[in-house]
Amino acid sequence: MDKSVKRGGSRLADDIRASLVEARDYASGKKTGAVVHRVKPADTEAREARLMLGLSQDEFAALIGTAVGTVRKWELGTRRPSGAARTLIDVIKKEPKAVRRALTKSDRVA
Repeated sequence: MDKSVKRGGSRLADDIRASLVEARDYASGKKTGAVVHRVKPADTEAREARLMLGLSQDEFAALIGTAVGTVRKWELGTRRPSGAARTLIDVIKKEPKAVRRALTKSDRVA
């Protein structure tokens, strides 16, 4: 069984090599025929609410009592908040200071 690697074998391999060279040239500032797509993810309601409170994803998740993975999925748009969470997010967007006061652990009764 021959274990040597053939160079320049398939058209697909040639296309991939050419694409890599073009990407390298583009990254180094050379003019290429590359088509560049810049994508800016849309802000989600959850992200907007979190930023209004000035919290990290971990802090926001702890504040509203959910897992940080859930917050990440909301922000990526792969999941949507449930009815109760969506309502809380809407309230945070309208009254962030009031929600922070209401949910701060030091204000809670044990």
